[in-house]
Amino acid sequence: MDVGPPGGEGRVIGAIGVAHAERNYFTAHQADLALTVANQAAITMVNAELYEQAHTLAALQERQRLARNLHDAVNQSLFSAGLIAEVLPRLWEQDPDEGRRSLEDLRRLTRGAQADMRLLLAELRPSTLTDAELGDLLHLLGNALAGRTNIPVSVTVAGEGTLQGQGTLPAGVQVALYHLCQEGLNNIAKHAGASRVDIQLQYETGAVELRIRDDGRGFDLEHTPPGHYGLSMMRERATAVGATLSITSQPGHGTEIVLRWVETQEQKAG
Repeated sequence: MDVGPPGGEGRVIGAIGVAHAERNYFTAHQADLALTVANQAAITMVNAELYEQAHTLAALQERQRLARNLHDAVNQSLFSAGLIAEVLPRLWEQDPDEGRRSLEDLRRLTRGAQADMRLLLAELRPSTLTDAELGDLLHLLGNALAGRTNIPVSVTVAGEGTLQGQGTLPAGVQVALYHLCQEGLNNIAKHAGASRVDIQLQYETGAVELRIRDDGRGFDLEHTPPGHYGLSMMRERATAVGATLSITSQPGHGTEIVLRWVETQEQKAG
């Protein structure tokens, strides 16, 4: 009995055979039962195929996202650094003070590009995001933003890289906090017009808190401006790992994002 997928596409994906030594042994009811089993098997096989296709598509989309980041961040930084390097010798001869400022810009751009590259390589190997200290990853994010935008970024880590001696941060929570900080910094670069950013990571007993502050233009929380779709994505990501996210902002007074995750009794027991 050939088995085709639901929907009558006519594509053979398997076969089920039922036989007995006695002629006309099987009844119509048994034949219908065999057909039902065959259809269920076909559905299972098609679902498995669709799942594999979805997994492949997700991997492709992630590679495309990393490729865009590589172009948008690293390529632009290196292009700007190359332009500065070309004019720096002549500029230094004409105005040493301006040459020193350009040299500092060159250092900032190359440092930021290096941080971006390390972050992109880490995302290509997800285990890197869980094996590294979260504080180190936040420093890389800060250096990358400073390199791209020339906005000074301060990163402060208080407490140890564990929950005050009670164990390491769960891998899913660490990855979520990393991506939440990344999205928050991307929003600052696109919308805030800030002149300074402060990132604070605080480890406590059974909890961790991440604060991201900027002194930019801020916004009215009741009327989210166009383009701030990242805020809803941040809320969804925080909720997925059981973290709370609060945003404080006023026009002209900057924005503060606070992420807090508290270990549950089940996680402590596990």
